[in-house]
Amino acid sequence: MMLSELAARLGLEHTGDDLDIKGVNALENAGPGELSFISDSKYHPQLKHTSAGAVVIRPEHADRVRRALKSNNPYLDFARAVHIFYRPQGEQASRPDQACIHPAADIDPTAVIHPMVFIGAGTRIGAGCRIFPHTYIGENVTLGRECLIYPQVSIMSDSLIKDRVIIHPGAVIGSDGFGFVHDGEKHFKIPQVGRVVVEEDVEIGACTTIDRASLGETRIGRGTKIDNMVQIAHNVTTGQNCILISQVGISGSVRLGSNVILGGQVGVAGHLTIEDNCRVAAKSGVGRSLPADTDAGGIPAMEHTTFLRNAILLPKLSQMNKRIRQLEKEIQAMKKPGQGEDQ
Repeated sequence: MMLSELAARLGLEHTGDDLDIKGVNALENAGPGELSFISDSKYHPQLKHTSAGAVVIRPEHADRVRRALKSNNPYLDFARAVHIFYRPQGEQASRPDQACIHPAADIDPTAVIHPMVFIGAGTRIGAGCRIFPHTYIGENVTLGRECLIYPQVSIMSDSLIKDRVIIHPGAVIGSDGFGFVHDGEKHFKIPQVGRVVVEEDVEIGACTTIDRASLGETRIGRGTKIDNMVQIAHNVTTGQNCILISQVGISGSVRLGSNVILGGQVGVAGHLTIEDNCRVAAKSGVGRSLPADTDAGGIPAMEHTTFLRNAILLPKLSQMNKRIRQLEKEIQAMKKPGQGEDQ
């Protein structure tokens, strides 16, 4: 694609002579026919050595490269360019005759069903969906339009997956919630009869598990992005556009507001509410509800500036302990014989 055509498709101004752009690459690896980007001034020294044919860059720095696409958000506009050049995986033609599809399933004719897919009775697959091999989709599941389901995904019965959802390999949607009651001798399983609802434009990472509700719904809000190996328990509800980083664990009946960000390995205790725009630092343990716009960190999670101050003190605790003991000895030595401890 010519640089001028790419600029027009992205709605950006370009500088320098035109060039046939054959692909995209990182700044340090890009060749003369490739597009790259720079969004942080600390990487500007790399501009002297890059071989990139063109660079997406802020307008005030466009004169530093031979060919530029001027952008106020280079990272975003480069991502848009990648979408143009990206070739999707799995271009093999649909072979539903090699899949196991129940006669009572309703499959849109534009859906691509790869071999070795199982689709249960009463399930509806929307237009433009792509379902890769070794995927299990149980009974009475609904997939909206243009969903992308990668290999070895399991979507259990009654789940509702809305439009443009991406689910990566090994994810499990609608597994039983962890519900047991002790009968005096053993743990008695509580049937999990609710469902999972995944709203539009959600992306679910590899090997993530979202449990069905014990009763009612587990719901993932529109635009939420979930990293690999995240555990979401029964009856959890997230708002819109949340970010859940790898190895987050959310206990049952937690409510997340919109735009919540949980860093890697954050654990959230059950029945808590984390309101809109909260951010929790990696490896934190949340044991209380958090009001809107809170930045938190630590175990137990606390206000983030307090956590940072405490973190600075941690390496000094041993030294401080020695100093305190020394001061105690000096105070004892200063006391006159026979004086009480409170003098």
